[in-house]
Amino acid sequence: GYGTVNSASVTTYIAVAGDQLLTNTTTAGITITLPTSAATGDELTIVDARGTFNSNNLTINRNGHNINGSGSNLVLSTNGQAITLVYVDSTRGWAFKTNTA
Repeated sequence: GYGTVNSASVTTYIAVAGDQLLTNTTTAGITITLPTSAATGDELTIVDARGTFNSNNLTINRNGHNINGSGSNLVLSTNGQAITLVYVDSTRGWAFKTNTA
């Protein structure tokens, strides 16, 4: 099932493989840190539950892994955005499985 990460109570969250997160950035931005260890096929889903990513961004801290082959953190800034990341390997890292932006 889905868990909730609400910026009214937490602005940083450490994800675990399989997390499905309804995120609420109404009061502030949130940083979600990817798991330290990742195995091929691990997934993580993040949904903008309140449609506020444009005013209060959600940052995905790569935690040493690439995201879509890039060594940069990922910033979600589109209202209503929902993504699923899947871990491919150490070169590609986490890749978009779905992205509504």
